[in-house]
Amino acid sequence: MNMDLWIREQIATQNKKAMPLLSYPAVQQLFITVDKLVNSSSEMALGVRLMADRYDMPFATTYMDLSVEAEAFGAQCVYHSMSIPTITGQLVSTQEEADALQIPELGAGRTGKVLRALGKSLTLVTDRPVFANCTGPFSMAGRLMDVNEILLMTYEEPELVHSVLEKCTQFLLKYIKAMKLMGANGVIMTEPLAGLMSAGPMQEFSTNYVRRIVDELQDNEFVFCYHNCSNAIEKKVDAVMATGARMFHFGDKADMWKLLNTLLRDVIVMGNISPSAVFMCDSTDKMAIDIQTLLRKCMVFENFMISSGCDIPADTPLENIDKFFEVIKLGYHKAVLWGKVSRPYQIPEV
Repeated sequence: MNMDLWIREQIATQNKKAMPLLSYPAVQQLFITVDKLVNSSSEMALGVRLMADRYDMPFATTYMDLSVEAEAFGAQCVYHSMSIPTITGQLVSTQEEADALQIPELGAGRTGKVLRALGKSLTLVTDRPVFANCTGPFSMAGRLMDVNEILLMTYEEPELVHSVLEKCTQFLLKYIKAMKLMGANGVIMTEPLAGLMSAGPMQEFSTNYVRRIVDELQDNEFVFCYHNCSNAIEKKVDAVMATGARMFHFGDKADMWKLLNTLLRDVIVMGNISPSAVFMCDSTDKMAIDIQTLLRKCMVFENFMISSGCDIPADTPLENIDKFFEVIKLGYHKAVLWGKVSRPYQIPEV
């Protein structure tokens, strides 16, 4: 699939669709727990298909799991019945440990299951693009070095941090390349930890490494979606744009209107209904109000794609997710009828 053309079509169309980060609620239809899901490639693939069947989304996506790559490096992973696995402990704390850190082979830990799940998902979902998921280099290094310690070490021991980042980047290059060769149309790279730094360190310890990966692997048939759900990300928008990604996804604390005004108009900008405060709330009326408020602010931007602010929890009531799609479909329908959505530009000849 020509993903460059697909992006321009998504921007140009008036038939806008919602694209929440929606994967883990599939456990409710699979009748299994999250720990069972993330350890079975067949269940993961079937979950992707179930979400694609239930909801009319522009693309299908696999599972956002920031523990997969760190576990492959040897970090200790703790599994939970209804939430995403987490990394505990500190695998690297000294330069000697960083030098001794081995870059894992593809298939180490659960990376083999993730790749097999992607392959099966690609055979099950053929009516829209399929995006894989991976952790960004700094967020991965943070799970190897401890998320609090690495922020301090960027000032006190920057060479140590760069040593770990280099190995994380080398692994990501071959991991994402494998996803691309399998036929994935893109990848969502999750890099929230980078947003906790100021713009300068963010550029040095995150963006430069992300850009290396993007420059090597992104092309007309494979695109990167950069996800950062940290606070005040709009103040570091230059470091965000410098990643070179064609799509961006932001959390519920971001000012979407400011971001849309700053980012280029030929990239897709996604966000940012809160998974915890809105999707998990008891009132669908609150969900409707929050969605309508965001749409009224941002729907005039053709490159805006309304989404959740982050990955939707596994135990989110499905009726709330249903309501999310219902309100957005009605909101865009009324906007088109009333002429509130600006006319789409013509797609240039390819």
